[in-house]
Amino acid sequence: MLALICNHLVAYSSSVNEVFKALADPNRRALLDQLHQNNGQTLNQICRHLPLTRQGVTKHLGLLIKADLVVPLWHGREKLHYLNPAPLKQISERWLDKHKAACLRALNDLTKGLDNLKPEPTYGEEESEVLSWTFSMPHRR
Repeated sequence: MLALICNHLVAYSSSVNEVFKALADPNRRALLDQLHQNNGQTLNQICRHLPLTRQGVTKHLGLLIKADLVVPLWHGREKLHYLNPAPLKQISERWLDKHKAACLRALNDLTKGLDNLKPEPTYGEEESEVLSWTFSMPHRR
């Protein structure tokens, strides 16, 4: 069965826009998380774990199938739904992986910049007490 899924993944690629649209909804993300925990579920099994109606789950599954994030396979009389990680990997490679080095450089530059900041002036004990008293007074109308 795994070979069939792999062949299906290679044969079809989803539009990036459809994948982002599918991921935009928290219910669809929860559905994907549910399939990640227990792949190959029927509609009834999926419905048991989500706070949605059967009709709502069916609607969300349709969008996930359209985005190729879920692949339905018939096993006898049962329609099993499988998570397809290929579109997520494509997004990761296209949008996240290429920015990893730049993010690390930016964080490194930020750290160096923060380290080079001059410390704020310190106040004497008497001035510090006045400032803390001033800022801790409640506002009265």
